[in-house]
Amino acid sequence: MHKLLSNKIGEEIMLLGNEAIARGAIEAGVAFATTYPGTPSSELSLNLFQISKETDLYFEYSTNEKVAMEVAAAAANSGLRTMCIMKHVGLNVAADPLMTLAYIGVKGGMVILTADDPSMFSSQNEQDNRYYAKLSGLPMLEPSSVSEAKEMTIAAFELSEALQEPVILRTTTRINHSSAFVKTGEIKARNTKGFFKKDPMSYVTVPAVSRKLHVKLLANLKRAAELSDSSIHNFIVSSNSSTCNANKLGIICNGVSFLYASDAVKDLGIEDRAKILRIGFSNPMPANLIKSFVKGCSKILVIEEGEPFMEEAVKAFAQEASIIVPISGKNSEEVAPPCISSSSEQTEGCLLPSEQEPLFSRLYEFDPAMVRKKIASFFGVEDTYTHLKPVDTKGIPDIPQRPPNLCSGCSHRATFYEVKKASQGMDVIFPSDIGCYTLGFLPPLSTGDFVICMGGSVSTSCGFSKATDHKVVSFIGDSTFFHSGITGLVNAVFNNHNFTLVILDNGITAMTGHQPNPGVDMTRMNFEGYKPISIENLVRAIGVEHVTVIKPFKVRKSIEAIKEALAFKGVSVIISQEPCTLFAKSIKILKPRPFHVTAKCVDHRDCINQIACPSFYIENGRVKIDADTCVGCAVCAQICPDNAILPLKNKE
Repeated sequence: MHKLLSNKIGEEIMLLGNEAIARGAIEAGVAFATTYPGTPSSELSLNLFQISKETDLYFEYSTNEKVAMEVAAAAANSGLRTMCIMKHVGLNVAADPLMTLAYIGVKGGMVILTADDPSMFSSQNEQDNRYYAKLSGLPMLEPSSVSEAKEMTIAAFELSEALQEPVILRTTTRINHSSAFVKTGEIKARNTKGFFKKDPMSYVTVPAVSRKLHVKLLANLKRAAELSDSSIHNFIVSSNSSTCNANKLGIICNGVSFLYASDAVKDLGIEDRAKILRIGFSNPMPANLIKSFVKGCSKILVIEEGEPFMEEAVKAFAQEASIIVPISGKNSEEVAPPCISSSSEQTEGCLLPSEQEPLFSRLYEFDPAMVRKKIASFFGVEDTYTHLKPVDTKGIPDIPQRPPNLCSGCSHRATFYEVKKASQGMDVIFPSDIGCYTLGFLPPLSTGDFVICMGGSVSTSCGFSKATDHKVVSFIGDSTFFHSGITGLVNAVFNNHNFTLVILDNGITAMTGHQPNPGVDMTRMNFEGYKPISIENLVRAIGVEHVTVIKPFKVRKSIEAIKEALAFKGVSVIISQEPCTLFAKSIKILKPRPFHVTAKCVDHRDCINQIACPSFYIENGRVKIDADTCVGCAVCAQICPDNAILPLKNKE
């Protein structure tokens, strides 16, 4: 039995934040869940997927976030408790249905989980999705801890049903990927069979209907504002009264910043002078509570990662109430970014902590030490701060830098090498996309020149091919192609563009943790009832005239096939098929066969300088292969000019 299905009420179990949210959804009686995987939300989806195989919960990995939102919207309007899960940029893809779904509303509780990624640990931007709640007019909740994430998930379902609107549950990486003890509650029985009551004048959003629905949305938003003012998720931490007395220092915060601020106030010994307002129900903001809190404070500091979402609202509420008090949060003029490297050497254009401005930045994640220092500086209690002794790190070496890299035996590395060889002498632009293969932009592969978003490689190739005289060769993964690459390819065929698209088909959604996509053979994962879609057949059906399927571990044949595709005038597609090495290992279809460098090596180092597989290393000036990580793809053996790389007969 899956650990999140335990019926023991009151049991304390250690859970990842995403697991806690999944448990909260199960306790709330979620019956229907959809997603497109995206870090930092991926483990939440994985747990619900696993649970769906043991229960009557319906779960699907949808083609993209827009589809996931629309599928979930139908289920929610059939009366089922529904959850739709994505990372922050995924909500951009789902924004179209989100905005109108807010007008229509829901019948069963619907929670939309958006996981923001401050510092961009695994994302192309660090947008602040709190503005989506404001833009759509939907309620939003933000947990501050792992255990609260579970409880707030349950509350989100209840709030959704009370308002008959979707509720946005916004997390950040630090919540999703932290672990803590969580107390289990009762699992509510789920209703898995809904009924849709036809009512076109409420559901068909032609202008005449939508005008009425907008009125309903604003009424719901007004009701949500009243609930926000009295919500248990918005509370004041104080040594005495619930509002600031004269000369009291006020701190307003949300999310994980609340924990940082709470610790800082204790560390600085200012509990009797400072009060904290934690905002957990953050859209609509609790106007009356904020006005009451601000009144009488001598100074207010707003602590929030990302944009000044709360700061702007707090200043507006203070002005409405004619309260004159200094309110600060973000720098009015952004300074150079703080150093995020562990190296002791200062990077050019990077400010060390002691050189930064006293207020908070719109850049990156916060951390406890930084929040404590900013609070001390803003409230003028630096003398207390200086008495706090930092941890002595003398003699401790810097943490080695480990930049991301394609795995040993990754077929993408072979494909990139082959494309570069086939296109030698050409002036090539390489648009790329979102996935493991984005790392192809790193040297020595250097096959990534332009990356915007999921599916962007195909559409931008259209633009580059028309706007320049360059040869354009773009890359996209199988999952990303299904997600949003198909429409760009349709556009390319219809408008007769001239470029080569390489679809890197490794048989799984690899970057986010081996989730299925519409092209995956699910029988390999012991799942039945799915029908995989052939990328080759789909591409041909779109009208692409030159389609080539290569096996990238056959280097010479692949290079020749790629040359033919590059010579074709018009849209050509190369499908590079080879299973993801890590996935192949996990499903026991890979039989590693390590190679080694023999005495024939004369140190050309083509293996390192052209493909840079992480299984290579240098020892005593000689190239070596780590037999424990080499999987035997044999690409290096095929490019070695001296035939000096051979299979290892005896690994020992």
